[in-house]
Amino acid sequence: MSKYGIIPSENMCKDTIQLAYKYRLYPNKPEIKALEDTFETCRQVYNTILNNRKYQYEVNQKSISYNIQQNYLPDWKPEHSELSEVFSQVLQNVAKRVDLAFQAFFRRVKNGETPGYPRHKGKNQYKSITYTQSGFDVIQGKLHLSKIGDIPIRQHRPIVGKIKTCTIRRYGKYNYAKWYVSFTVEQDMPEPNVFCNEELGIDVGITKFVAFSNGEFIENPRFFRNEEKNLAKAQRNVKKKKHRTKVYRKAAHVVSNIHERIRNRRHNFIHQQTRQIVNKYGSIYLEELQVDNMIRKPKPKPDTENPGQYLPNGASAKAGLNKSIADVSWSMFRQILTYKAENAGGIVTKNNPAYTSQMCSECGHIDKENRKSQAVFNCVSCGHTENADTNAAKNQITKAHSAEVITVGHYSLAA
Repeated sequence: MSKYGIIPSENMCKDTIQLAYKYRLYPNKPEIKALEDTFETCRQVYNTILNNRKYQYEVNQKSISYNIQQNYLPDWKPEHSELSEVFSQVLQNVAKRVDLAFQAFFRRVKNGETPGYPRHKGKNQYKSITYTQSGFDVIQGKLHLSKIGDIPIRQHRPIVGKIKTCTIRRYGKYNYAKWYVSFTVEQDMPEPNVFCNEELGIDVGITKFVAFSNGEFIENPRFFRNEEKNLAKAQRNVKKKKHRTKVYRKAAHVVSNIHERIRNRRHNFIHQQTRQIVNKYGSIYLEELQVDNMIRKPKPKPDTENPGQYLPNGASAKAGLNKSIADVSWSMFRQILTYKAENAGGIVTKNNPAYTSQMCSECGHIDKENRKSQAVFNCVSCGHTENADTNAAKNQITKAHSAEVITVGHYSLAA
């Protein structure tokens, strides 16, 4: 499930889209106790199923499937009465999560990567449960959950579409936890928006949050950078406290609150900006950046003249750049913009980012000398001068109408 709203699914019908509706829950103490007991039981089941897979492979030299492990659950209930206190489909989803973890592990191994082996869930590390088909309902301002109870819900907007799953998530821990519910909803695919023919090219950056092809900009709010000193002070305060004491938990809650504030402000900002873009433009073009590759740490440089020693590799400067890239959240912006546009019947086209900063938007000449500075683009061929980010944004539209399109949303776009 995506935390930004759109739910990608291989089995999703081409005529439908899936969205997530997220609401705040306000459980009382008995309901919190029931939720925490359910989470703890699911955590133990997760670890048991994980151990079973590992044992079957190491001892019996065979791989065990999800269907087989799912059938274990009813057999365990007579000996473990706590399993009867959890809705059956929630337990089945636990087995499914283990299966998905192994699928992801083997997929990465097949692709030549070096992934970590699926690990056990420690205390407070199992943070969500999912009702996959039934066992939940929203009745008169309360969320009914089988085996747990009726929990007050702040339903600030109506649910449109057919509800497919219900996920209960816990943020934070100890007595400071907050509870949320996310409904996966299937909706009909909207018709393409034929009334809005406006096109917009977008270039993301760090100095400016985004630059538009029409010459406009959105400033970078730098939410993490603005809270960095407060966060560092709060983290130092946690280290001074004795572990697992009341004052330690209170100090840890302050750190959690700062992270939550940064996350909420960033999320709200991106939602507002993407909504304004989608309301004005029917065709949106931006670059397909591989953000994970961009924020990788530089490899160490061994000193050949001094074995065991290493040369400077710019890791300190790269760490600061990586922090700024993570703070601006290009991937979140692209994902939210894509699903909002698709839900409104618009088109989002993602282009190959190669040479967009070196190509002239007027004559198409590509030369690294065109951009000697980060701020100004000056074409050495035709003399065109413009803001460098605006020029790159215009090139997104040019590339979208060429054969260099990587992916398009639900609607095809002629090259």
